[in-house]
Amino acid sequence: MSDRVDIAVIGAGIVGLATARALLLRDPTRRITVIDKEATPAHHQTGRNSGVIHSGIYYKPESGKAAMVAAGRNDLLAFLDHHGLTYDMCGKVVVAVSADEIGRLDALEQRATDNDVPVERLDRAALKAREPHIEGVAALLVPSAGIVDYRTVCAALVEELTAAGVELRLGVTVTGAKVGDATVTLATDRGRLRVGSIVNCGGLHCDRVAAAAGADTDGIRIMPFRGEYHELAPHARHLVNHLVYPLPDPDFPFLGVHLTRMIDGSIHAGPNAVPALKREGYRWRDISARDTSEIAFSRRTWVLARKYWRKEIGEIHRSLSSRAFLKALRRLCPELTRADLEPSASGVRAQAIAPDGTLLDDFAFADSPRAVHVINAPSPAATASFAIAATVAERHDRALGL
Repeated sequence: MSDRVDIAVIGAGIVGLATARALLLRDPTRRITVIDKEATPAHHQTGRNSGVIHSGIYYKPESGKAAMVAAGRNDLLAFLDHHGLTYDMCGKVVVAVSADEIGRLDALEQRATDNDVPVERLDRAALKAREPHIEGVAALLVPSAGIVDYRTVCAALVEELTAAGVELRLGVTVTGAKVGDATVTLATDRGRLRVGSIVNCGGLHCDRVAAAAGADTDGIRIMPFRGEYHELAPHARHLVNHLVYPLPDPDFPFLGVHLTRMIDGSIHAGPNAVPALKREGYRWRDISARDTSEIAFSRRTWVLARKYWRKEIGEIHRSLSSRAFLKALRRLCPELTRADLEPSASGVRAQAIAPDGTLLDDFAFADSPRAVHVINAPSPAATASFAIAATVAERHDRALGL
């Protein structure tokens, strides 16, 4: 691995692949290599997410998330249509389960208006007409939400990139970076690679890649959270027609358990959001001494724990108790029984956390000499991936004076 390339994109998830494409669109003569430590693209967050095409209803107006979802979903849909990929704009209902949640539903409806996301207010009868098995006093129908398999999107991106001469180096782990005046020398477990610049889309390891490249990220580190899912048994899939979500809890940064239709016809239920003891810790028994000690001995972890400990105890309880998990789901769908639930795969979210224990709510980027870093790209990053990619590519070229 001693040959020279112009740009190395680290990370072959949807953000990394879309960024390689955006860089190539800006200058088709570039020699670009995408590097990933796994043997296949979309191996972690991209391949294990819920597959939702987000509408942008939740995000603060004028935030990066709101702007990039609005732009990115249009680019995503155009890409899906161009490649003939299957998707379903099935819509979402966000449900107020009880009368004391109506104020929060009103606030969410106003946010949808502020973000130019069309919604329809449903009373109990209108909700029952659309979702006969879902319980609620009112809801918002969000027609612009949909579902897709983001692994198929990545497969199409890989096909485009390789046809244009981009090389994928899979199963290659970046272990260090030495930045010179005109090049960056990447150390990997397969040798060294000299590149003109790097773009770090390393997901769960983006902070470590940034540190290796000498980036100042204001002390931001990745904290992994595992999202644990069940799915409805085939005989129970008729209970859900749309994506069905509870109202978000304003005092907790995660959305709570919901029911998500998948493009293969299955329906996922969840997630619980619990700290993972390994950056790829998809089960409780997946433990890394380095990752666990980093979490346990960090001041920011304890600041976060003091703020959310009551909520997080509930998440862990649902993780360990199928009865508690079912009880949470039954707030939305009272007919569900234990026999209706089957185990399903988990995912791990790369959540950036500041030194003061604040969870970064928006997409975040950083620069270092001859490098750009995506340091926070949680949900809805897959939906916004093409817009994130355009932002990163423009930032890269501006930083390098191109």
